[in-house]
Amino acid sequence: METVILAVVIALVAIGAISGLVVGSRRKKQLPSPPPSAPTITAPPAEPHVGDEAETPRDEPRRTIEEVGLPDAEQAVETPAAAEEPAAAEPAAPEIEVPEPTAGRLVRLRARLARSQNSLGKGLLTLLSREHLDEDTWEEIEDTLLTADVGVAPTQELVERLRERVKVLGTRTPEQLRTLLREELLTLVGADLDREVKTESGLDTPGVVMVVGVNGTGKTTTTGKLARVLVADGRSVVLGAADTFRAAAADQLQTWGERVGARTVRGPEGGDPASIAFDAVKEGIAESADVVLIDTAGRLHTKTGLMDELGKVKRVVEKHGPLDEVLLVLDATTGQNGLVQARVFAEVVDITGIVLTKLDGTAKGGIVVSVQRELGVPVKLVGLGEGPDDLAPFEPEAFVDALIGD
Repeated sequence: METVILAVVIALVAIGAISGLVVGSRRKKQLPSPPPSAPTITAPPAEPHVGDEAETPRDEPRRTIEEVGLPDAEQAVETPAAAEEPAAAEPAAPEIEVPEPTAGRLVRLRARLARSQNSLGKGLLTLLSREHLDEDTWEEIEDTLLTADVGVAPTQELVERLRERVKVLGTRTPEQLRTLLREELLTLVGADLDREVKTESGLDTPGVVMVVGVNGTGKTTTTGKLARVLVADGRSVVLGAADTFRAAAADQLQTWGERVGARTVRGPEGGDPASIAFDAVKEGIAESADVVLIDTAGRLHTKTGLMDELGKVKRVVEKHGPLDEVLLVLDATTGQNGLVQARVFAEVVDITGIVLTKLDGTAKGGIVVSVQRELGVPVKLVGLGEGPDDLAPFEPEAFVDALIGD
């Protein structure tokens, strides 16, 4: 019995061994052809595929650099710089303007003056044309002249001369009256006065012009407009921004200069005006400029300390040489108050000429006569409007013709 059981066990072991060999042989035959779903983690491709990299989120930063490549990366770096280029170009110098020549602007200003100033002359002609010139009429003539700010003394002189000439003339035609009035007004205005703005130095240095005046008269604007007049006449100009007390005065003057290519010498706000004026003349000499225009502070004439400082500016500038011109800017609409200003400025600096601004649209044209009589210096320039070229030499004949009309 035991022998039979032993034989059975041996048979089973033999069968199991044979079955294991068969299965192992089959597996060895199937290994070269793994199923499609078999993982390939241990055998990655030698060169990574772009598509495979795109599907791997943790590789995204590296993929971006490799995909873009060096040329595109350089372009990406340069893009901000290219965007900044227009910003760097913003401070470019403004386009230089060509100012209107003096001759051309005079024609236009004569016409404008004729349209706005003839109320005085027409009033006088109307009174003189009355059949009987009694005392009441002569008083009206005096009142008309005084209202126009001609001044008391000049008014009395004119009325006396008119009385004499009308008496001699006898019968008066409108044309005779107009001729008579024109001649007397020309005598009053001073047709023979020297009205040239002195901008040439007798030395081998630029001509130096100092511009003074009270705040609000248009002093800085007048300085800028005068620069345009000089540039239009072929002169080179340096501007000195010595008005350091008024906010933005230097910026305003520099803008005027940039329009015509004139350089502006300036300093800090509240700085020493005399030092800036000195430097402006120094720069004008270094650059061989033709003219240096110095805009001073529009100080109030009632402030003695500020007026003394204006005298200091004048003295410091004269260390380079004598001033060729000192122009006082007056607002024509201020009338007799302008004469008070004129007197105080004349005590501090030697005024050589007057600039009357805002002369258009006012019946106060007689201020030309009274301010000249008060200071003993001529009106040299007049401003008739807000335009950049609305400044021109004063012409007595054109002014009188505008007063009495055609």
